Amino acid sequence: MFSVLFEEAPDGQRYIDWLISGLQWTVTLAFFGWCIAFVIGVAVGAGRTSPSRAIAIPCRLYTEFFRNIPVLIQMFLWYFVVPEFLPFGLGDAIKQMPPPWGAFWPALVCLSLYTSARVSEQVRAGIEALPKGQREAANALSLSTWKTYRHVLIPQALRLIVPSLTSEVMGIYKNTSVALTIGLLELTAQARQISEATFQTFGAFASATLIYLALALVTFLIMTAVEYAVRIPGQEPVTGRKLPRKLALAQEPKP
Repeated sequence: MFSVLFEEAPDGQRYIDWLISGLQWTVTLAFFGWCIAFVIGVAVGAGRTSPSRAIAIPCRLYTEFFRNIPVLIQMFLWYFVVPEFLPFGLGDAIKQMPPPWGAFWPALVCLSLYTSARVSEQVRAGIEALPKGQREAANALSLSTWKTYRHVLIPQALRLIVPSLTSEVMGIYKNTSVALTIGLLELTAQARQISEATFQTFGAFASATLIYLALALVTFLIMTAVEYAVRIPGQEPVTGRKLPRKLALAQEPKP
């Protein structure tokens, strides 16, 4: 089934080299997209909980706009439409970029903004899940709003939302496949090219599926390690083994 990957392609390479090239673009797009999305998402998510309506309202509009438009539509907008509205020289320069950069940069902007809107919602929920006493204690210490978010609210919120951020990291890896619609030869696009060149559809897409699965497992292990490293003492989830023991201790008569 996977023997097709070791056959010679029309360009002299092996088909497995096509998949490796697609994997490199997938990982590059997802990694840098996540880095940008995380920074913007934390800022926008914190802004949504700001006591200032001048900050909270634009942040909410940003989240609702980018989160509720399908990522495929956004990909087309950034690739086909946005360059037409830019100043004449800049728009032409973007459209004349050699491949694959002409497709990579619009895909990076699209995935970064779309994912940042989703991350901002997670950050907002994390901040609002904190006890109100955290903000009140910061005010009692005469911390400014900026320092309250920087040193008190955001660090605790990020530690709480690591599990939900795990799904967002996995999501951006999967969403990179949408970039094939604008010509970026990432993993799914390369699998489709192998299928069209060899008519071995099952082998081509099964290989891509296994690679996506491996990426998801690696991401899960990394994020699990991060969750364990930054967990808040006293707020660890109680497992099924520990619960009966704790209940038994609670029910023991005190001397």
